Amino acid sequence: MDKVPCHLAIIMDGNRRWAKERGLPGFEGHRKGAEKIRQLVKWCKARGIKTVTLYAFSTENWNRSPEEVNFLMKLFGIFLAKESKELQRNKVRLRVIGQRERLSVSLQEKIKKAEDLTKDCEEGTLVLAVSYGGRDEIVRAVKKAFLLNGVVLDRLTEEKLEDCLDTAGLPDPDLIIRTSGEQRTSGFLLWQSVYSELYFTGKYWPDFSEKDLDEALAEYAKRQRRFGK
Repeated sequence: MDKVPCHLAIIMDGNRRWAKERGLPGFEGHRKGAEKIRQLVKWCKARGIKTVTLYAFSTENWNRSPEEVNFLMKLFGIFLAKESKELQRNKVRLRVIGQRERLSVSLQEKIKKAEDLTKDCEEGTLVLAVSYGGRDEIVRAVKKAFLLNGVVLDRLTEEKLEDCLDTAGLPDPDLIIRTSGEQRTSGFLLWQSVYSELYFTGKYWPDFSEKDLDEALAEYAKRQRRFGK
């Protein structure tokens, strides 16, 4: 393909429904979905996609049952421990965005360790959005601009606010994919997605395949991006 997104973002949806349709507990769907990430990183790197951002856990997901939330946090910790060295071998940097302070201290430490391990990797970036919400990110960015960076109200610009977002330094997503058939972005990268192309597939995230990725990229390659011009 002659047009490949520099930044691909994915809303990984459908884990629980995937499990339910197979008579499995929802936890198995989440486990299967986590395993898919390793494959996706390799697929994207092979196609020249430099940045991949995955919506792993939203601010609204805290309202799920304590058992499910605890399992997801434990799964995230296992993923960090297991995959950070793999990312390093593949020269892919890890970055975690969202309300890090809401996570347990031990999980925050695991995140920092994984980010430090991969900080010098320059062939790709994997961004995991955990305890993330687009509105919350913008509110936090405004507070940071005023309270930490001392920006005066009438001098606040889009560029200064972007520097305070969780994604500072990263390009905006060119393409956002949502799996499971739902056709909404659910607060994902609200600021950054103003000119992103959207692609929806009925496949549940655990079933998302390399062929599905290529179909999404082929559709993206057909589109004309004018950015309002």
